[in-house]
Amino acid sequence: MVQMNSMPKPAYHALGTLALFSCLAFQVVQGSLKATEPTGKQAPFAAADHAFMALQYEKADSLYDAMRQTAPENADLYWKLSRLNISMAEAISPKETDRRMPLYTKAVDFARKAVSIDSTNAAAHTWLAASLAVKADKSGSKEKLARAKEIKHELDKALALNPHDDVAWSILGSYYRQVSSIGWMNRLLGNTFVGKMPEGNPEVAEKAFKKAISLNPRVIRHYHELALLYIDQHRNEEALQTLQVAVRKPVLMKSDIRRLEDIRELIKKLEEE
Repeated sequence: MVQMNSMPKPAYHALGTLALFSCLAFQVVQGSLKATEPTGKQAPFAAADHAFMALQYEKADSLYDAMRQTAPENADLYWKLSRLNISMAEAISPKETDRRMPLYTKAVDFARKAVSIDSTNAAAHTWLAASLAVKADKSGSKEKLARAKEIKHELDKALALNPHDDVAWSILGSYYRQVSSIGWMNRLLGNTFVGKMPEGNPEVAEKAFKKAISLNPRVIRHYHELALLYIDQHRNEEALQTLQVAVRKPVLMKSDIRRLEDIRELIKKLEEE
């Protein structure tokens, strides 16, 4: 099997893996993926959700944005806008940072608005954690460390409110995976410049990913991130088996298309060794 030092640098590296979704999972407080045309008085909200699930992000953005006039204090509206902006950013090439960053910033702002409207809304906390993580990933190492405590706080809050949130569990797994890989020198520097360093280890990361999979076995991200953890630990047989499951899962987000490309590349390398 491939040794760790011969593996390609994993995609979705650092705390940005917390959100790619992030982003991730389609099913947060959303229920069925069945794409039927909505009718009745709930049609405006349902139509926007339908467009999002159909990967029609521009249409969803227009519909959600229009609702800000009619439902300005709806927490669900704002966390969905946060999720949408992350999804739109991740659909853009990683090379186009100038186009992506404003969307990440809007995602954070929308998620904060959702939490301010209703602090008991679990999804609002999940997507605040996700948006903070993916924005921090594009802002450098110091920002990642500075935001780590807030990200963990939001994940803890989300899971306290809804322990069945597979997205929050998956993001938590990525959080633990990343902080467990921080070397002792980085920890020392982090303690010096940003305060107490975050704690985590591969064992709790693995448990979090497996919990996410048990709650929602359809999401590619859950398997991909677990496989990357196994590769970190030189558990390449388990990584290969996990990736082979992931590659058969449906595309639920536009970012899944690029994620599947990475998965197929990893599978090929693991099978060749």
